[in-house]
Amino acid sequence: MTATAAHPSDLDTVPSFISPSGRREVAAVRTAPRPEAARHLSDEQVEALGRELDALRDEIIASRGAADAAYIKKVIKAQRTLELGGRGMLLLSVNPLAWVAGTGMLSVAKILENMEIGHNVLHGQWDWMRDPDIHSTQWEWDFVAPADGWKHTHNDVHHTWTNVVGKDRDVGYALLRMSEDQPWTWWNLGNPVYNMVLAPFFEWGIAFYDLELDEVAAGRKTKAALRRDLRKLGRKTWRQALKDYLATPAVAVVTGSAVPALIGTFTANTVRNIWAHSVIFCGHFPDGAVQFPAESVIGESRGDWYIRQMLGSANISGSKTLHLMTGNLSHQVEHHLFPDLPSNRYAEIAPRVRALCDTYGLPYTTGPMWRQVASAWARVFRMALP
Repeated sequence: MTATAAHPSDLDTVPSFISPSGRREVAAVRTAPRPEAARHLSDEQVEALGRELDALRDEIIASRGAADAAYIKKVIKAQRTLELGGRGMLLLSVNPLAWVAGTGMLSVAKILENMEIGHNVLHGQWDWMRDPDIHSTQWEWDFVAPADGWKHTHNDVHHTWTNVVGKDRDVGYALLRMSEDQPWTWWNLGNPVYNMVLAPFFEWGIAFYDLELDEVAAGRKTKAALRRDLRKLGRKTWRQALKDYLATPAVAVVTGSAVPALIGTFTANTVRNIWAHSVIFCGHFPDGAVQFPAESVIGESRGDWYIRQMLGSANISGSKTLHLMTGNLSHQVEHHLFPDLPSNRYAEIAPRVRALCDTYGLPYTTGPMWRQVASAWARVFRMALP
């Protein structure tokens, strides 16, 4: 299992077509027109853009060091302090003020662990430190979805085929219709309802999505592999339930706080799920983020791959605190260009990426969170209809 999707700078050409047999093929030349927003660029300009982005990535990799390591260790320490404090307050949560404080602290701790720590550690952003405690092969996050299954569907598939309908299974998560290129059926009328249920139970939606049940039905994933993944999900579910819904309430029995502690941990998980859902949907579904038909990536060069990441992603503007709480996925454009760079460096390179977009006449989609969330939900409603 790789920690990150194959980066275009490591390949002469990005694998651009998967045949029905599953064999990857690469066209010698581009056989489909570029996306409309990039159609004005010549092959030479696309190649030049690719070189500039490669150089930017190499520059950041060469400058990684003690300050970056100190940053992630500081965030992990803060997250663990908040979690310990939150669970401690929930032991006294028969008092309403203690319940609010404990639930709030635990909610923030879960968001930090899921977004800025777990997501980014599992991308291999901190593997260069050679620290076994912060390594993509060792980390298991506070999310019911097992880490290795998520790394496959997210790192390997989604980041390679960003927003390519029929290749990127994150376009709708095998549940929602999110693109005009997805055929409409009567089932899609429930789009808004499905998404309303998905948001508070997002970790469960991702866990079942990572099982790839549609791939099993299509014969592309074996039943033996599904049984293996179900066993992993069962073990992870037990671990999460033991921590949140058994251990903490059991200790709280001593203070008469078992029931409010149980409600508090459930509320913290729900808050984290809704937040994660909102951030993730802001990354690829607001107005301005483009979906691509499968044939559009045949013959895709390294520069074309970069362009697809920029056109298919959308940022969230806001404060440093917002960026931290989104796991710096508020810099979704930069994250998709360079998924293996430390997340704390995205804010640094964002102005330079935006300047390159201006230079090459490419859109750079960004906006405040309220607008991006509203825009993504508007797409959910639009795609419910034929």
